[in-house]
Amino acid sequence: MARLTKDAPFVHPDCDITDSTFGRFTEVGRGTRMAHAHMGDYSYCDRYADIANADIGKFSNIASYVRIGATDHPMDKASLHHFHYRSADYFDDSAQDTAWFAHRRSRRSVIGHDTWIGHGAQIRPDVTLGHGCVVAGGAIVTKDVPPYMIVAGIPAVPLRARYPDGIADRMMALAWWDWSHDRLHAALDDFRALEATAFLEKYA
Repeated sequence: MARLTKDAPFVHPDCDITDSTFGRFTEVGRGTRMAHAHMGDYSYCDRYADIANADIGKFSNIASYVRIGATDHPMDKASLHHFHYRSADYFDDSAQDTAWFAHRRSRRSVIGHDTWIGHGAQIRPDVTLGHGCVVAGGAIVTKDVPPYMIVAGIPAVPLRARYPDGIADRMMALAWWDWSHDRLHAALDDFRALEATAFLEKYA
């Protein structure tokens, strides 16, 4: 019997999940915190990921201790501290600053299909990772990443394209991540055995 199902995410112990939705065959690693996020079909995160205000595509591979959509402090005000927006935690007669929290939630991180985010990497708010891109472990991504690009460093910069010229465009046109579960299963041996160009020759 397969461990993952189309009906509900496989959520490991000690997770804190708020206002989040999940596609089919998804998995959430132990100790992960997730808020105001969507995780697409077949995507997963490993242990102790911290994901907020994010739209995660299909088949995304998120390593342990990744942080996506780290929330900001108000640097233009008199204080950085959250006493002035989490005010009800400090003062009996004060309310939380709902406008500030709405502003935070509006700054979405967008993670494309078939992406790989390495251990301990950070993806800042308002950043989009293109389909098929790779973020090296420990990188801090502050700008959009093109499809099928490998980035690394602080701040993250391009290292090289994942595929030779033209292959990325053909792979996006194929959009295998939209295939049915049965079609993925039928092509499993080719996913295992064929390099990208050979896979495209057979299926594109």
